[in-house]
Amino acid sequence: MATDLLTTLSESPGNLLRRAYARLTAEALGDGPNAQDLVVLDALAGQDATSQAELGERLGINRTTMVKLVDRLQRAGHVARARNPADRRSYALSLTDEGRRALTELRRAAADRDARLTAPLTPEERRRLNRLLGRLLPDPEHPAVPSTEHLIAQAHHRLRRSGDALLAEIGLRTRHFAPLAALDRLAPCPQQDLARAMRVTEPAAAQVVDELVRAGLVARGQDPHDRRRYALDLTEPGRERLARVREVIERLRAQVVDAVGPEGERELCSLLAKLLTDER
Repeated sequence: MATDLLTTLSESPGNLLRRAYARLTAEALGDGPNAQDLVVLDALAGQDATSQAELGERLGINRTTMVKLVDRLQRAGHVARARNPADRRSYALSLTDEGRRALTELRRAAADRDARLTAPLTPEERRRLNRLLGRLLPDPEHPAVPSTEHLIAQAHHRLRRSGDALLAEIGLRTRHFAPLAALDRLAPCPQQDLARAMRVTEPAAAQVVDELVRAGLVARGQDPHDRRRYALDLTEPGRERLARVREVIERLRAQVVDAVGPEGERELCSLLAKLLTDER
């Protein structure tokens, strides 16, 4: 019997990297403006953003905070805004040369936080995790002063870009993995249950669900257990996408295995899981 899609996703190295990245980002954002700048500049170093909204979604930062962050970074000369040719209503964001120099300094300053965030690991486990993460990245992406935080971010961004490219032909992104996989198991279910299964806040779940509703892959109907609230369900086209979603999850896992080997992939997943041991 095939493993259900949510279990397949939950056990994948890509999902563990996403959760570790989300946790590290949340911790970094709590450390003040410099840490917030690092999170944004580090993300743009891995991939330009098509808009502030897209970058905010990628980082889990709300719209108001993202506007203030980007405004400050643009004034400092670290980030450049340019009209998005695909959508003239939005601005694409990219890192400037000055932003790259600032990023180098911020990465050095993040060393203490990196040690705190990787406290669940022994020094040898931390070194081993860094080596495995480094094997997922091409040499040009390695920072001058490598940190677990940076390596997790870059590995996550790289797998995400690869997944987005594989999903583009069916109009999906890697951020749609979790809601589709959760609905495959839980639907029909209220949005609150979906958010819990996705390990995100309800507003964050609502944002991605709205995208899937507009795409005709998810429908909002009446909750059979509570007629005062909506329940979410997959439409027939949504269910048809599940096979492709599973295929892409497996292909991303194969990319990891190709880079670190089967034993390395198992060790990577084990170390990431240990990093997330006290995840709430």
